[in-house]
Amino acid sequence: MFGILRPCRHTLADGLAEEWMSHMCGLCLALRDDHGQASRVATNYDGLVVSVLTAAQSAECAGTRTAGRCPLRGMRSAEVSDGSGAHLAASVSLLLASAKITDHIEDGDGLYGRRGVRALAGRVAERWRRGAQEAGAGLGFDGAALAAVVDRQREVERAAGPGTDVLAVTRPTEEATGEAFAHTAVLAGRPANAAPLREAGRLFGRVAHLLDAVEDREEDAEKDAWNPITATGTDLRRVRDLCDDAVLGVGLALREAEFDDDRLVRALLERELHRAVERAFAHGGYPGQGQGRPGQGHSGYGHQGQEYGHHGHPPHHRRREHHGGPGGGQEGHDGGSGHGPGGDGGSGTCCCSCSCQTPREEFPPRKRGVFSGCAVALFMCCTCQFCCRDPHPGPWTGRPRSSWCECCECCSCCEACTCCCD
Repeated sequence: MFGILRPCRHTLADGLAEEWMSHMCGLCLALRDDHGQASRVATNYDGLVVSVLTAAQSAECAGTRTAGRCPLRGMRSAEVSDGSGAHLAASVSLLLASAKITDHIEDGDGLYGRRGVRALAGRVAERWRRGAQEAGAGLGFDGAALAAVVDRQREVERAAGPGTDVLAVTRPTEEATGEAFAHTAVLAGRPANAAPLREAGRLFGRVAHLLDAVEDREEDAEKDAWNPITATGTDLRRVRDLCDDAVLGVGLALREAEFDDDRLVRALLERELHRAVERAFAHGGYPGQGQGRPGQGHSGYGHQGQEYGHHGHPPHHRRREHHGGPGGGQEGHDGGSGHGPGGDGGSGTCCCSCSCQTPREEFPPRKRGVFSGCAVALFMCCTCQFCCRDPHPGPWTGRPRSSWCECCECCSCCEACTCCCD
């Protein structure tokens, strides 16, 4: 699974974690039903926002169905999202996955550089592309137009060079996500929401594109691969400013739309999007970027950079009960908390005086040998960090990894240690 929005059960309260999981499973099953078992690998954390938006606008579109047992749910059945929003999300996710495969083929990345693999991957990408367009057409969504936008992205990248505005590179992505967000208003029968959701989607696409570039910048440089930030010579401070402004713009656009229940929408597109920006810049080795513009707060989150210390390391943060905010009310975006989005500090860890902080994240990442890495892996497993600590450093590479939190029910490790609870 891929995407910039990776919420944890610790940051989604009052049933929102279960609702988010319901949408993720619904997207996975919609991919299976519409496009076959293999397409489930295209499950996209960001794509399921389309399903969330549709359900949030209309109770009639928030239907569920009973899903069978699944290893990712501990072999338990569950009520999962089922409706036009889930199928639209499946169509969009599959098209994005097809474009991603095509990019890898053109760049000759890894196994994609081998002739046999390249040919097979090309056929899979083309089949997924056609399937996504047909499924979108069945929902009244112009998949062909979206595919054309994706194709234009590659043309824009080829034409970009030093001095090119980085926003010219992100524009096709913005248009694609904007149209996908806007169509949720059509499915939900809320045509007045189309314009503000198109704007929210456009800005969300900008953030997603830029954060992907930030996270891949060093790796792309090592591989001599194309990266929009490097290719255009854009200063990282400007990239950070563009991301912060876009996060603010998404929140403002959502306030112009009408929802039946917007709690999960705001949790994902305000708080979690803000956390994604902080995480990407800190993990990309750019701690100075986490400070934001002096004296500026965004959407009531407080000053940028509060979540990361002077050296770019996430501080210990306070685990607290959520009585509102995007995770269960209004606290996270009305400035009611002084600990960053949602009151959890956004650092991605759960405790302040326990083993959950060991090993610490280091920049640049600290690599370990085979035996020392095994020892660290065993310790992290015994302290439940692979499940609950998001992100956590890889035992051997030291590079940040996402938690498995959404796949299990064992996120109670914090209750067994000394925490700074309110």
